[in-house]
Amino acid sequence: MDTASKTGLADISVVKIGGRALERNLGGLLDSIAREARVRRIIVVHGGGDQVTRVSKALGIEPRFVVSPQGIRSRYTSREELEVFIMVMSAINRNIVSGLARRGVEALGVAGCDGPLFEGSRKKQIVIVDERGRKRVIEGGYTGRIERCHRERIQRLLELYRVLVISPLVLDPSEGVLLNTDGDEAAASIASCVRAYEAIFVTDVPGVIIDGKIMLRISAKDKEILEKIGAGMNRKVLAALKYIQETGGKAYICDGTSGDIFEKARTSGCTEITIGSLAL
Repeated sequence: MDTASKTGLADISVVKIGGRALERNLGGLLDSIAREARVRRIIVVHGGGDQVTRVSKALGIEPRFVVSPQGIRSRYTSREELEVFIMVMSAINRNIVSGLARRGVEALGVAGCDGPLFEGSRKKQIVIVDERGRKRVIEGGYTGRIERCHRERIQRLLELYRVLVISPLVLDPSEGVLLNTDGDEAAASIASCVRAYEAIFVTDVPGVIIDGKIMLRISAKDKEILEKIGAGMNRKVLAALKYIQETGGKAYICDGTSGDIFEKARTSGCTEITIGSLAL
């Protein structure tokens, strides 16, 4: 019996790959996934924020970013930019699927709104901190969180395909609209939903770096450390913590620009997110 079965978790790896890591090392990442897919099912959740920004600007749509009271920076998705997001994410998704096919991997590319696999609700209003440091309430745009995950649909797809490649789009059934959702939060929600054995958050830096040092482990108890994490990385850490607290699974933040991400995760080559104590 494998470790995943002993813990009551499914023998599934959820891998969230950021857009920058994809651009810098797509071939290497696909090689890693193809090797790992021989022994377990994999769900890939991909980003592509930089690509969305470039295409938006090329189309004359100026991207807008907002900061939450918690200091988390995120994209504000207007109706126009939602259309760009859908287009770009579809292209990235198909590129990953075709690359896996060339490596002999049976992979299916879908958006979270297909089926749907995921449902959520549009944020009617959001609270932001403006340039002067003041809190403001603005219209929510076309963003939302996963509120319902259809586990049985995902499981049926994984019976047919070794790898699922999922774009972070959510259906709001009450309004009949699609929503942009954060890729890290989506990956954590999916990993919890299917009770995955592990979740690996792939970025373009060598793990979580605090005061110039790469952290081998970070836990929910390390509040002082968590406060020092930058705005881009803290979202990944919070997403990973959410997943492990809900399932007891393993979570890692890994550099995807070189090497095998799965080997790194299992040989202390990444930052492990844990419930235990801090280690440098």
